[in-house]
Amino acid sequence: MFKYAPVVALAASLLPSPVSSQGLVTVRDISYDMALVMATTAIERCRSQGFKIGVSVVDRGGHVLVTLRDHGAAHHTVELAQRKAYTSRVFRQTTRAFSQRLLDSPISRGLGTTSGVIATLGGLPVKLGDEAIGGIGVSGAPGGENDEACAQAGIDKVAEQLR
Repeated sequence: MFKYAPVVALAASLLPSPVSSQGLVTVRDISYDMALVMATTAIERCRSQGFKIGVSVVDRGGHVLVTLRDHGAAHHTVELAQRKAYTSRVFRQTTRAFSQRLLDSPISRGLGTTSGVIATLGGLPVKLGDEAIGGIGVSGAPGGENDEACAQAGIDKVAEQLR
């Protein structure tokens, strides 16, 4: 019975322990390539309607992966697009819903002063199922609805990869 003890001990030592398996976390995130496809698609959509925009895509940590400014788009569209993308990722909702949340809830109003956040239309979370893994923001098209439509076109382009 004890002649197999060294083999059993060796095999047990090779199995992951509960402590070591808790040391790493695996997460899903947007790749640079996916972000670039979303951003260029958003610009193409807005261009087709005669709008000059800035667009930004952030990863799950809210870090910018891609920012593009179309020729002729105002300089400030870059900052606004980044803030919209960041806001939608961090709060896991559209910037439209975030704006409404600030209006509806006195308790939430302080969130509007968070660094890098903006409460205006044009930011959408990028979701894998119910999990927000990034955000896209568009700025420069007249009216927030047009910014949202261009951002949605970017997400729609990669929708199959987000299933």
